[in-house]
Amino acid sequence: MARIIPHGDIVVIGLGRFGGAVAAELAKLGHDVLGVDENAELVQSWSDRLTHVVQADCTSSETLRRLGIAEFSHAVVAIGTDLEASVLTVLALSELGVPDIWAKALGPKHGRILERTGAHHVVYPEAEMGERVAHLVVGGKMMDFMEFDDGFAIGKTRAPPEAIGKTLTECALRRKHGVTVVGVKRPREEFTNATPDTLIQAGDLLIVSGPTDKVEAFARIT
Repeated sequence: MARIIPHGDIVVIGLGRFGGAVAAELAKLGHDVLGVDENAELVQSWSDRLTHVVQADCTSSETLRRLGIAEFSHAVVAIGTDLEASVLTVLALSELGVPDIWAKALGPKHGRILERTGAHHVVYPEAEMGERVAHLVVGGKMMDFMEFDDGFAIGKTRAPPEAIGKTLTECALRRKHGVTVVGVKRPREEFTNATPDTLIQAGDLLIVSGPTDKVEAFARIT
């Protein structure tokens, strides 16, 4: 099997719900993506949506070498419930020296094994989505949320009544609520970075950052 696409592109192995979403978003961002899956039907369904799609078993480093994946800069292992195939694929990618390996884990034990076999980044999509939804549930009218490891978060919420008709300097949200407004999204307008002179209007969506508890508390008052 000849090498398929140029050096520097991204391979996504496993085109199920998670892997397919990752591959589609990467393609949307303008990347050339090689999608690989053992399932012929999945490969066929993605053939007109990705740059290249191949049916193959990626647990073998020799198979990956024939595909030219040794020269890829990034690999995403998105294999679903087959833990053995997931681990063996990460190991094969590591043996080939792929410099940036991302792998989906089903739980902490699986994640530790993936790290030990060569994954540089392990993601827990179900757990992370569960945590995100929990924050949205308790966050009042928060519309989106992202938390970082150090207790820092970014959220999207509607502007509170106290800020309407005032600039960010005048409403002093940082002093009163401990959050920083980093951007404003106005209906039918592009997102804009916030400045002290930004005037808050009814219907504005605010992108705010700060300690997780402060961001959640701020969303509840909106």
